[in-house]
Amino acid sequence: MSNEYAKERNLLKFSTFACFCFAALGIGLGIWAGSMVIVFDGAYSLVSLLLSLMALVATIYISKPASKNKTSGKAVSAQKAAVIESLVVLIKGLAVAIVCVVSFASALDALFTGGRDVNAGFALVFGVVNVAGCLATYLAIKKHSSEGASTILKAESSQWLMDTVISAAVLVGFLVAWGLMMTGYGEYAVYADPMMVILASAYFATVPVKMIKDSVKRLMALAEQREDAQHHGVLA
Repeated sequence: MSNEYAKERNLLKFSTFACFCFAALGIGLGIWAGSMVIVFDGAYSLVSLLLSLMALVATIYISKPASKNKTSGKAVSAQKAAVIESLVVLIKGLAVAIVCVVSFASALDALFTGGRDVNAGFALVFGVVNVAGCLATYLAIKKHSSEGASTILKAESSQWLMDTVISAAVLVGFLVAWGLMMTGYGEYAVYADPMMVILASAYFATVPVKMIKDSVKRLMALAEQREDAQHHGVLA
């Protein structure tokens, strides 16, 4: 078990570093280019960075041996570890759901207020690099995850898959905008990006819903197990 947790810690460290790079790249280049959609993409990576740090801290705490646990002097029990994992996944699900709602609302507002101006050439280069990086990170985590990976690592993988899909949708929006500009329909190019973000957010909304649903079910099951154990202890 300790070797498995050590492997997961390394994967989460890799994920955290990748989140930091994408957040810095997106926010920095977005501000420099004056592109709000790129800034938003970087902001999502910043949220992912905070979630990855939380997952990493939780995994380190769960795998900490009894000799290093200053609070109780005991190793974390399997039930307590399951509760911590479920809570982390629940928080991740809620955060990702908020990102979906905010991105959907922001794109909808842009759609009805004149669209978004896009520097298609610069945006295309950023979009390709962003999609390739997100996809590579997702595949790396998935490839090195064991079949019995923790719910925390599975949630991390889902988070990167969502990031890849949203980034791909934005890239498609940039491509459509570039195509419209090249064919004499430049006035419609401003609507391409928000439309793709709306479609991606709506399509991918099922991911955080499933994360929240599964974690709540697991927490309820663990609570019932604890009540049963306490009940049997009293009877004994």
